Amino acid sequence: MLSEETFKIIVASTPLVSIDFVVRDLQGKILLGKRVNRPAQGSWFVPGGRVLKGESVEQAYSRLLKIELGMDKTSSCFKGVYQHFYEDNFSEEPFTTHYIVLAYEVIFDGTTESLPVVQHNDYHWFSEDMLLDDDDVHLHTKWYFQKDKQADILITNL
Repeated sequence: MLSEETFKIIVASTPLVSIDFVVRDLQGKILLGKRVNRPAQGSWFVPGGRVLKGESVEQAYSRLLKIELGMDKTSSCFKGVYQHFYEDNFSEEPFTTHYIVLAYEVIFDGTTESLPVVQHNDYHWFSEDMLLDDDDVHLHTKWYFQKDKQADILITNL
């Protein structure tokens, strides 16, 4: 585990790699959580988290699926690679955060009552139209549903 001071240097100096889960129920609604921590604090956001040093993407996917959704396995669809830039960071110090995000769509058939409250203190199911119209849904979450933002995907056919 890194010290907070070391982690601040890393976040201030380099991009972080993360996985976001675009979570749908069996009716197609999208699960968002109200962010507790910075960045994006207070916004509705998709579940997810960072890939840790020495952890493969597959290991991070499994770990985050368990931590964020309480699921051991699920089928998923890779949505693409996105870049998220934030003006703030996890601390109160004045530096930005940059994430390279691997986005996966997954199906969740559990209940929101069983979900953790460490990163999100409330959960709500949204239709795509509803989340796109809601000012409290973070812009980076909206990008997963905006067709014109597909051009913003980092990796395209080269």
